[in-house]
Amino acid sequence: MQIRYAFSELGTGLRRNVTMTVAVIVTVWISLVLFGLGMLIRSEVGIVKGFWYDKVEIAVFMCNGVSSAPQCADGAVSAGQRGDIQQALESNPEVRKIFHETQQQAFARYQEIYKDAATAKVVEAKDLPESFRVSLKNPEDYQGVVSAVQGLPGVFSVQDSRQLLEPLFKGLNGLQWISIGLAGGLLVAAVLQIGNTIRLTVFSRRREIGIMRLVGASNFYIQLPFIVESVVAALVGAALACGTLAFTPLLTARLRTDIRAIPWIGWDETLTTMPILFGLGALLAILASFATLRKYLTV
Repeated sequence: MQIRYAFSELGTGLRRNVTMTVAVIVTVWISLVLFGLGMLIRSEVGIVKGFWYDKVEIAVFMCNGVSSAPQCADGAVSAGQRGDIQQALESNPEVRKIFHETQQQAFARYQEIYKDAATAKVVEAKDLPESFRVSLKNPEDYQGVVSAVQGLPGVFSVQDSRQLLEPLFKGLNGLQWISIGLAGGLLVAAVLQIGNTIRLTVFSRRREIGIMRLVGASNFYIQLPFIVESVVAALVGAALACGTLAFTPLLTARLRTDIRAIPWIGWDETLTTMPILFGLGALLAILASFATLRKYLTV
């Protein structure tokens, strides 16, 4: 009986406050879109980290004959120095695999990557350093490998590819928190908007509420239509937010074709986010309704 009464009053309540209801829907829509984007960006960061951290390697560049760095004052790396560097890497328990890249191999890779650059015709094989490419058992533990070879005779520099990826991860994390921060502010605005709508609705129906009080209606019986109206408006906003986020896999599908070096989120992550948006929208509407009705529903 209570549920039937609440839904019978739903259309009347929404028609009386069309403008305020639309405002609630739009506010919830935008705020949940931003919140959902924050969640999707977080999923993207996790996917990219999982993909690239498995490919993290340490590059140990050795001195060549043209380097003027102080650590290469003795000239190009000798066979003995190269052997000592390789032995230090092979004996390290964190090292999984070692690949030796000669100057000719480095030159061929340089020509492939920078074939359209102006320097491609100037750089020669002797200008590039040979190196050891080291893959790790645990990409998180790289400091021990770096310290084991850093400073050895013949070593020009040691580069951890994760250092190149960290700025990307930090930028994505920053974008994620910006989205969630903006969403948080708009969610607060949505709660206030819901509360204001309920307050105006209570005021416009105060005569009906008074009559219901006189005939002995319970608080929950009186409050239920207002709660249902708020939840319906919030769910409509959540549905629009989910519809907006449904374009994300379509965008990432195109990016997956154009930028193949990075894995992209798809329908799995997007569909996982949608129920959370519906639940969050309904929860905010219920909490805002109870808080407002407790304060203003006194006749």
